[in-house]
Amino acid sequence: MTHFITALIPVLVLIFTGYALKRMKFLGDDIWAGIEKLTYYIMFPALLTYNIGQQNIHGTPWPAMLMVLLITLLVASAVMIVFFKSQNKISPATFTSVFQGGIRFNTYIALSVSAAYFGSEGLALASISAGFMIVIINLLCVGIFVLYGTKAAPDVLTFIKQIFYNPLILGCIAGWTLSLSGIGLPGVSADIAEILGRAALPIGLLAVGAALKPELIHGHRLAILLSSFVQFLLKPAIILGLCWLFHLPPLASGILLIAFISPTASSAYILARQLGGDLDTMASIITLQTLLAFVIMPLWAFAVLV
Repeated sequence: MTHFITALIPVLVLIFTGYALKRMKFLGDDIWAGIEKLTYYIMFPALLTYNIGQQNIHGTPWPAMLMVLLITLLVASAVMIVFFKSQNKISPATFTSVFQGGIRFNTYIALSVSAAYFGSEGLALASISAGFMIVIINLLCVGIFVLYGTKAAPDVLTFIKQIFYNPLILGCIAGWTLSLSGIGLPGVSADIAEILGRAALPIGLLAVGAALKPELIHGHRLAILLSSFVQFLLKPAIILGLCWLFHLPPLASGILLIAFISPTASSAYILARQLGGDLDTMASIITLQTLLAFVIMPLWAFAVLV
């Protein structure tokens, strides 16, 4: 547990540094928006492309990892949909926020902790699993907005654009193409992608902190409770059972557990704004889950990883 907490401390410091800088108005809102856009569209796709493209996935247990995370996400999605259909306290728009809060994971936090705890090998394997999860999660979340978003129901073209214009998905596709083809990142392109990717995690964590809005937590307790139950209890429990069932090695199991005990992604707010979600509820879920994660993640690590 001590090693895990040590791995979390730099992540926590960067997030709260971003939060403090935003509250001190050290940078303007437009600059923070630019930082978030730069990280999301340029640096983080470069990180995924570099780590996946440089990795020989044939030597990893990726088929079993893919099956484990796919089953986990589908089961968690089904549980939330069944619950929503059986109650009348949560509106469809609010449910889209609950769904994203229970399904998405903060890639910056997951990869930062994986790298700090498992080293470069852990970061490489975490990037591969993140590549699978990003595609599946975006398919699920966009599908939920098609069904329950407050905007006019998007057509098939809108659905396709949200999936294939997603910069993280494009980064994963580029990485897989380079890896599976055996080309890798030729020449100086590897150095460029590495430098951009190296900046993605610290700057992304600062942006996560800047996006926290504790003042919105009040009044959204039910949505926060439901999404956090799925995020921090249901999904990790399913992951552990499936990792045992599929005989995944400890490194792969640890990587998947870290991803599934990470808080929801700050990018969930962007999708909620684009497709008609409940923005205040989404912001409150992102904020409280990010804070809760630094208590819950070490507890899971103490119970499972040490």
